[in-house]
Amino acid sequence: MPGPEGDKVIRVNMSDQSVAIEDFPEEWKYQGGRSLSAKILLRDCDPSCDPLGPDNVLVMAPGVMSGTTAPTSGRISIGGKSPLTGSIKEANAGGNPGQHLMKLGFRAIIVQGQPSDPEKRYGLEVSADGVAVVAADEYKGMWNYACCEKLLTGRDKNASVICIGPAGEMKLSGASVACTDQNKERRPARHAARGGLGAVMGSKGLKWVVVDPGKARPRQAADSKGFNAQNKGYSKAYLDAPQMFEFGTSSVVPVANILNTFVYKNRTEGQSPDVENLDGKRIVESFETYGGGMHNCMTGCIVSCSNIVHDSEGNYKTSALEFETLALLGSNCAVQSWEDVADLDRLCDELGLDTIETGAALAVLMDSGAMEWGDAEAMKQMLKTLPEGGEEALAVGNGAVAVGKLRNHARVPAVRGQSIPAWDPRPLKATGVTYATSAMGADHTAGLIVNPGLPPEEYARASQESQLVNAVCDSSGFCQFLQPSLDDIRQYYGLLYGSEVSRDEIADLGWECLEDEWKFNEAAGFTTADDVLPSCMVDEGIGPDNALKFDVDAATIAAAKVRFDARDELFELKATG
Repeated sequence: MPGPEGDKVIRVNMSDQSVAIEDFPEEWKYQGGRSLSAKILLRDCDPSCDPLGPDNVLVMAPGVMSGTTAPTSGRISIGGKSPLTGSIKEANAGGNPGQHLMKLGFRAIIVQGQPSDPEKRYGLEVSADGVAVVAADEYKGMWNYACCEKLLTGRDKNASVICIGPAGEMKLSGASVACTDQNKERRPARHAARGGLGAVMGSKGLKWVVVDPGKARPRQAADSKGFNAQNKGYSKAYLDAPQMFEFGTSSVVPVANILNTFVYKNRTEGQSPDVENLDGKRIVESFETYGGGMHNCMTGCIVSCSNIVHDSEGNYKTSALEFETLALLGSNCAVQSWEDVADLDRLCDELGLDTIETGAALAVLMDSGAMEWGDAEAMKQMLKTLPEGGEEALAVGNGAVAVGKLRNHARVPAVRGQSIPAWDPRPLKATGVTYATSAMGADHTAGLIVNPGLPPEEYARASQESQLVNAVCDSSGFCQFLQPSLDDIRQYYGLLYGSEVSRDEIADLGWECLEDEWKFNEAAGFTTADDVLPSCMVDEGIGPDNALKFDVDAATIAAAKVRFDARDELFELKATG
């Protein structure tokens, strides 16, 4: 691929299964991933639309740096109006589809409309030879692993897949979008999970997208010599430093437990009595006897934070078993062992369900008395039979708020309909400000601040700065676990396009993304009255003497959405998810 000039956009109309290839707007050259998704949605999507109707728009947008040789830079954003929250949503994933689309020069896939026959299934074929919608009824109802195995059989070894499982086809609000990773097995284990965007894809009748990059080369930078030098220096600096994610996010379990944010029994407590059995160290210890190990989910990743988990007989079970999954499907439901959580994680990946939302929904079900705490077998059985229907199973697939309504149970820890992640807003109050003000609802990747000692006067600024940095990172294609700073990203942009990007420009790009998302939500009917956390986070305490509560005042929350003056420290912050 010669470089960013001549980039294109794929526009798909599922009402008549037509495809158009459009020029990518030059003025959007620094827009990618999350920020590009927001731009497209503001332009093409009516914010008041039915999220599962024909007027919603599904966006698949790789980051600006995806497809280049920059390290750990191939992530893709999936965007649309969320059926879970009713607001704008972006969720991103690793794997190789983002890299492959960008190598072919495609900055986004925009999917509009829906088939007249809701029973029909379609696939989208993308390659250097062209783009086409094809019939895919034979894949209807298939679980993700079987679907990808069938789909990739006989194809080029470099082809990758974006797909949905039964949950997406059933238009369940907890449905995720899966991407295949870079292993030779090309497993659909990387999920753009949050916000129910798998249901949006299902409402379009789109079961899968196959991207075959063929012999396409990496995208070339305008300053190729400088770009290569930057890669070498940046990679060396990262690899020479202590590795925060050497064994993945599961390794933070003990710290989270100490901080009262390894939540237990629907967040009624902040610590789990089963922390030793759920600690990521147990997963690492299993490598010696079960097999498995650490790997990188996408080509060119230097972080390698993903664990491949095997069962006791040495057979592949799942990847990656993350901290959030261990917390929400594990401790939050009083499940006692990581092995059971691994089984549940695989089921969620197969069905195409967000493990955070599903774990939160099951915990609400248990809290309401409909299932015993810690009954992992009952949880597995419910997920296995979910495609068959059943009132409680469908409610779980639609998320925690849906379970609360079904069971008439008021204790539902969610913001704008989306369940709160493991990182609890009561000990981590600046993170709570993020949950309240982010256009995404409760989402730790929007701006996580793990600083329980932060003074109250710093909550708003810390949240805003973290949200801004993470918005730029999610737009760049870099993984948050690489922890790039704004300076890192602007330097890469400058080398890619051959013109310097200033500190003011890169910060403005981040703020513009946040503003675009807030504008969409305002047009969808959201107001500052929605920038609140649920009463169970405000009134109920955890930790010593149950003293930890989310007691941040409305003025502080509102301040996070009014831009602060930039300062040098902003450019030293690292993206953190």
